[in-house]
Amino acid sequence: MQEVYRVTRQVAPTRASVLLIGETGTGKELIARSVHNLSPRSDGPYVRVNCGALSESLLESELFGHVKGAFTGAIDNKTGRFEAAHTGTIFLDEISSMSHKLQVKLLRVLQEREFERVGENRTIRVDTRVVAATNQHLEDEIDAGRFREDLYYRLNVVPVYLPPLRDRLEDLPLLSAHFLAKYAKENRRDVDSFEPGFVDHLSSYHWPGNVRELENYVERAVVLCESPQVPSVLLPPQLRGEAPLRIIRSRSVDLESAIDELTRLALRSASADETNLYDKVVGAVERELIQQVLAATDNVQIKAAARLGINRNTLHKKLKEYKISEDGEESLEAS
Repeated sequence: MQEVYRVTRQVAPTRASVLLIGETGTGKELIARSVHNLSPRSDGPYVRVNCGALSESLLESELFGHVKGAFTGAIDNKTGRFEAAHTGTIFLDEISSMSHKLQVKLLRVLQEREFERVGENRTIRVDTRVVAATNQHLEDEIDAGRFREDLYYRLNVVPVYLPPLRDRLEDLPLLSAHFLAKYAKENRRDVDSFEPGFVDHLSSYHWPGNVRELENYVERAVVLCESPQVPSVLLPPQLRGEAPLRIIRSRSVDLESAIDELTRLALRSASADETNLYDKVVGAVERELIQQVLAATDNVQIKAAARLGINRNTLHKKLKEYKISEDGEESLEAS
């Protein structure tokens, strides 16, 4: 994150386009706002557009505006977001969702700093700084034919990579304390700290929703807290290692075939009057699933826990329960 801050400060005073790359919830919009606020354009407008939230026709009208009668429902002229961001910054979130047609128009704005409203031939010139963001690998989108390579190079003048929260767990105490103070003030709660062990639970989780997920959990805990210290019991079960194993789809693990085969074997070996057949099948599936995921992640337990949708404490409990060694192999005792 120190590198993120350094690059942000360095690029902000320039006119260069910035491409923010990171998973959902890592804080891309906060960096976009910082680029604007630290730039000579800070007195100008800051305009945000979520490119993935609108259809192609609506997004075109939203970005470039339209004139009255341009299409059904265009009852008046409309100023587009690029025009509204003149002398300021426009933040294009989820840029990979933009259609090929709009990518061509965006490329022209970046190159020529001009465009036409929908339904109008008059050219409008703008002085707008573009900051784009994506949670996709645009190189893969280019290879798949979904994103223009020339547009990518125009946007990717200065790339800024935002790390996922699971790769910066040392920031959890500062982030959680910040959100605690923020939501205690907003909700008028007399809460000033976490009980011992609270942050330890946070450190054992894999954070698929990143900082946004952390903020949500801290806010909920503050709102429900009835004492000066936030207790760990207000965290959701998956953060406390109490959530059941959640089977998820994975490109690296053939879950369906594993479940089918294990169920068939369990049924074949079970006697007709066996009462724990359900537990036997579920246990066999869980054991095989954990071993397959460990193998697919090269026995890196934090990655395996993330893929399984559980935290590391729960994974350790499952390894002990099913007598699976740390390298993913089933022990002789279990067999």
